[in-house]
Amino acid sequence: MLEVANPQPLLRACSCITLIFMVEVHDGETINGMPVTEQLIDEAIQRAEKGYDVETLKRRGRPKLNPGLEGESAVIPVRMDEELLGALTAKAEHDGLTRSEAIREAVRRWTHVA
Repeated sequence: MLEVANPQPLLRACSCITLIFMVEVHDGETINGMPVTEQLIDEAIQRAEKGYDVETLKRRGRPKLNPGLEGESAVIPVRMDEELLGALTAKAEHDGLTRSEAIREAVRRWTHVA
């Protein structure tokens, strides 16, 4: 990860590069379903020129499973036959969980980890 003592100029440069790209390709383009207009571009330029507070920028990617722990969570691929996968999917949907959440819960119960 790149650490910058004063990231504000870098953020402005990145924002301006993004805005230049937006200006060049906005004909018929949309952002989140909204047409890219000159007004939208002007507003984005004004925000970029004011600068961004690094602390308030959204972190990209998935949220941590346990924010109190350092590092990333491990990803473990698991093979399942169609019958087991179907049962997992049905149970997860019934319980209002994702399949990953259901698997984690099952492993916690099996290993007696809270």
